[in-house]
Amino acid sequence: MRPEQDIGVPHGNLLLTFAEAVIGTDRASLDAARATLAEALGPAAISGASAIAGNFTKNDRVANALGIPVDPPVLKGTEDLREQLGLNDYASAQNTFRHM
Repeated sequence: MRPEQDIGVPHGNLLLTFAEAVIGTDRASLDAARATLAEALGPAAISGASAIAGNFTKNDRVANALGIPVDPPVLKGTEDLREQLGLNDYASAQNTFRHM
């Protein structure tokens, strides 16, 4: 993510920094992003941003469990990335490949 990117919402840079910290492994970065977000937008912003991140993860897992395939343009555009991350090796990847 690029926190300097203008996403069109107030304090978007702080939200992007928080989102990056949520998916990362550095606890200190997460704590700092949480504190900065709370200072700028209030404690409720942390709950809201965390709920959105959790819901996104849930939706992704539900889509995988249901076998919803990845759209062909996305599949083509992510070929190298999927290979690097080993995503094609997951059993759920077959849900996409069988529809091609």
